[in-house]
Amino acid sequence: MSHDHPQLSDHPEAPYLALLARGAPAEAYDRPALLARADGARPEALARLDAAKRLALRVRADLEGRRRREAELSALFETAHDLAGLRDLDAVLRAIVQRARSLLGTEVAYLSLNDPTAGDTYMRVTEGSVAARFQQLRLGMGEGLGGLVAQTARPYVTASYFDDERFQHTSTIDSGVRDEGLVAILGVPLMLGSTVIGVLFAADRHPRVFAREEIALLGSFAAHAAVAIDTANLLAETRSALAELEKANETIRNHSAVLERASEVHDRLTELVLRGGGVREVADAVSEVLDGTVEFADADSAQAAVLQLSGSDGHALRHGADWLAGVSAGGELLGALVLHGQPGLDPVDRRTLERAAMVTSLLLLARRSAGEAEQRVRGELLDDLLDAPGRDPLLLRERAARLRADLEAPHVVLAARIDGPDASSAARRTAEGRRIGSAAAYLATTRHGLASTRDGGTVLLLPLGPGDTPAEVARGVAKQLGTALREPVTVGASAVVAAPAATPPAIATAYAEARRCLEALRLLGRSGEGAAAQDLGFLGLLLADTRDIAGFVERTIGAVVAYDRRRGTDLVRTLDAYFANGMSPARTKEHLHVHVNTVAQRMERIGRLLGPDWQCPARALEIQLALRLHVAAPAMTP
Repeated sequence: MSHDHPQLSDHPEAPYLALLARGAPAEAYDRPALLARADGARPEALARLDAAKRLALRVRADLEGRRRREAELSALFETAHDLAGLRDLDAVLRAIVQRARSLLGTEVAYLSLNDPTAGDTYMRVTEGSVAARFQQLRLGMGEGLGGLVAQTARPYVTASYFDDERFQHTSTIDSGVRDEGLVAILGVPLMLGSTVIGVLFAADRHPRVFAREEIALLGSFAAHAAVAIDTANLLAETRSALAELEKANETIRNHSAVLERASEVHDRLTELVLRGGGVREVADAVSEVLDGTVEFADADSAQAAVLQLSGSDGHALRHGADWLAGVSAGGELLGALVLHGQPGLDPVDRRTLERAAMVTSLLLLARRSAGEAEQRVRGELLDDLLDAPGRDPLLLRERAARLRADLEAPHVVLAARIDGPDASSAARRTAEGRRIGSAAAYLATTRHGLASTRDGGTVLLLPLGPGDTPAEVARGVAKQLGTALREPVTVGASAVVAAPAATPPAIATAYAEARRCLEALRLLGRSGEGAAAQDLGFLGLLLADTRDIAGFVERTIGAVVAYDRRRGTDLVRTLDAYFANGMSPARTKEHLHVHVNTVAQRMERIGRLLGPDWQCPARALEIQLALRLHVAAPAMTP
């Protein structure tokens, strides 16, 4: 038979080389010996074949080991590469678990991490798992195979989980393992230095013995997983530190901005104060800084309740779409700075608005102090004019000039009083006197006049403008003071004082006349009005110190007298006869010996000259008195 297979005797390893070349399975290596034995090969030939087979199987095993090692190294290299570009810890841990399952050829692989707070270990990543309860397991230290690995920091393997008594079984863990159908389990610790942070597992759903190399390989993956977790933790700490650093930098930048903005605002407001700026200039400057519109609102505005709250602690408050910062001093609310149309305001801008409100309060206090001082000086000058008429006129002129008051020009003296409820109360008169005195002092300052509080009211000495009359000035002052105080103010005016400085005694006389006019207005029920004696008809004639009879006649029937004088008519005599005959046209025509139509025509003309109300009782009385004075003192009439 040997002549049929000479190659077997010469090269018994040839068929095995072919098997190695094509990577045949281990059972294929029995075929060459079986064929040779079937062909009747000699024993020595079969022995050589058997030796070649054993050699080929060793070579095959070595090649398989090398390939497996190469795959393991490749997997470890890929894992290391993933770690080098670590971006997502979950993705890296999933890749480690997937590669461990693939290389060890197990049905399931999973990784658990220790929870230092809870004192146990929990499932972090699973691959190949199908049971929800298993994926949510938490193992106490020492419980189950994983708990034992986490507690001892040593690998543990079991070929049959439920038959192994080396670790503590619990119903919760066993139920989860049973749901998953696991039998053989290998667990290796995840170590950071000497500390166990978790466990990496590989498991099958049938009995299996894990080789030492497999345990070592899983341990290598566990080491990479531990590095990944440590790297991720370091990255998280770095990110946290960077975030805190960025936050600190932002705080520093904001603080620098605060200082810069505060410095800018401080410089601008200081410059404003030093060059004598006012509230308006402060509001304009803050408007530019805050990029909005800032206005000053007084304490009597519709936002009084909000201003009270803002003024209590000096902080800016939001009110709708506006921000308000109270302007107060010594507990008194003076008003507020209102920033319009800024629903959002950062702390820097809020502090800017509050600082501007503080500067505004200082400006208002300074202005008030200066105003009060000037008002006091003005009041003292007027008091001297009223109470010490023997003062040197030259000295009076000098004092008035310093107050920008011209006592050489025509003036009018005004007596004013608030006519509200309880005006007769002494306490009420004192309080109202202070209020009207303050308003009158401000008015006198703006008109270059003088004012002083006196007799429960106030007295003013105001210059007359071109074309002004005492009555017009009185009505204007009554309106202005009433608007300012929101209460009716009655004002009586004197006749014109030609030059107060030249004739100081005339001031006291004029004030007495103004007071009589004031009282007459109140008695006539005309509270809240302003008038001079000339507005009160014959009553004014009695009240006035000048007893201006000619003026009274002129104001009352002057138009009729002038008409007679121009036309040569007899209207004055007709008017006198009309009243003398009981206002009867029939008796009047008999008295004058004229036709009744003539009387009617004259009455119509008189009505056009005197006005439609000339026959009402009050006017009729004044007309009759004027007629008597005209007849009694013709030399005094126009």
